[in-house]
Amino acid sequence: MKVLGIILIVIGIAMIIIRQVNVTTEKEVADLGPIELNKKEKKQVAWPTYAGIGVAAIGAVILVAASRKTS
Repeated sequence: MKVLGIILIVIGIAMIIIRQVNVTTEKEVADLGPIELNKKEKKQVAWPTYAGIGVAAIGAVILVAASRKTS
């Protein structure tokens, strides 16, 4: 459980620092025998700052709970 807590804290901090990710997807528009038409779409995946804070806080709670069980 300690490892899960640490991973969540790191992900939460990364979510606070990096607020959005750009993703490029390729979509097939038409397939006419030997000719293919593809379209590239750029999308942004964004999350609010409080989501990163929440993930980091949950990781901290898990880390503290796991350390109390072993002591």
